[in-house]
Amino acid sequence: MNKLTPILFSGLLLFGVVACSDGAKTSADAPNSTTENRTSPPPAETVQKTQGDATSDIRKAQANSDIRAREQRNNVTGGDAIRADGDLKSEVRSKLEVNITKGQLTVEAKDGAVTVGGTVPNQTDLAKIEPLAKQIKGVKTVNVTATVAPAASPSK
Repeated sequence: MNKLTPILFSGLLLFGVVACSDGAKTSADAPNSTTENRTSPPPAETVQKTQGDATSDIRKAQANSDIRAREQRNNVTGGDAIRADGDLKSEVRSKLEVNITKGQLTVEAKDGAVTVGGTVPNQTDLAKIEPLAKQIKGVKTVNVTATVAPAASPSK
């Protein structure tokens, strides 16, 4: 048993490192960074698949529950405590996924400054980004580098 314990802990740590190494994205087609904009929008069927997942009632309930839980955890630490960049990034991303379902967005956060890049299908969704991000406690400023690019129709 004494020899098994370090092996189990090592395996658990290795799993954690691998699981946490990928950056947060709203979908597989999202750009790799907030400074990279897509040159061509994703195919319509990809957007529909992503939208179907994001607009499901279960997904919305999960995202809202996650945001509430994080806010409650933050309130326990004083409410206005400095938020971890990863928490801000994840909360803003969740908020945007639920409210801008056809967007291909990426989120970066650093010391309360949030940058949102990628594409959205229309100007209305683009205008929603900053107010939605500012609803998350700990977000001080929002820089929107996202652009409007409607989804491409499937080629046949």
